[in-house]
Amino acid sequence: MTTPLPERAGRRCHNVLNPLHSTHYFSPDLGRELAAVGIDDERTGYFAVRSAAMGAVGAGTVTATFFNFRHELVAEHVPAVWRTASPETVLAARLRAVDATLTRLLGKDVIASAEVAEAAELALRATEACGRTARPLYAAHADLPVPESPHLALWHAATLLREHRGDGHLAALLDAELDPVEALVSHTATGKGMAPRWVLGTRGWSRQDWEAASARLRERGLLDTDGELTQAGADLRRDIEARTDRLDRAPYEHLGAAGVERLTELAKGLLMAAFAAGAFPDGMIGKG
Repeated sequence: MTTPLPERAGRRCHNVLNPLHSTHYFSPDLGRELAAVGIDDERTGYFAVRSAAMGAVGAGTVTATFFNFRHELVAEHVPAVWRTASPETVLAARLRAVDATLTRLLGKDVIASAEVAEAAELALRATEACGRTARPLYAAHADLPVPESPHLALWHAATLLREHRGDGHLAALLDAELDPVEALVSHTATGKGMAPRWVLGTRGWSRQDWEAASARLRERGLLDTDGELTQAGADLRRDIEARTDRLDRAPYEHLGAAGVERLTELAKGLLMAAFAAGAFPDGMIGKG
């Protein structure tokens, strides 16, 4: 008999796997590898590496699947980037950057450890139950080959699980009738999202866009005059996460309670090591 998963076990597992996936976005290794293939703009690089699995897509596809970026910003970089480097070239550069980043952050001994190999096996097993239907970013990455090295296989599996949950999360945001900026403002108000200065510096929105979204949330009774979530706002954000959990439960149920617990333990240890090695910029998360 399969042991039922504890409440939010899948979310807790995601919350330590997702940052492991994301380490390369903040890594100088990614910038170096992309510059070597002709991409020397940081924003262009982000749009390229995350969308490359879908092929040489246009700005509309990237805006739709990434959700919280201003379309005009996306259109400044996509599809022009594909004239500089093909999606296949970008994907190869990305994997080289991930290899260098994880090796630098975790060390060669950890990379070659039995624990990393075990985490990779568990994470890949979880992905066996992911579904492609209505999940474009997941489906595109699921068509890519699994790398042979365990640390890269773990990163690949973390990527699949991240995009699988992310695709479902967008459905939950749409159902909650939050537009991209409203989703960003309300998430930041929980204290767990990106700080406003990071959002405004990376997503293409202006301070006026932020304030207008805040006003709309206040009109709906979701945000108070101090920019904090009201009880209704907090309830809505909790409901969005609960809906996302339901849409994302299959891989973790497939892995089972013991497997999820062990994968969470292993990934948390790796993530803490990455944090200690300076994987992420200071002040990125929070309300400041």
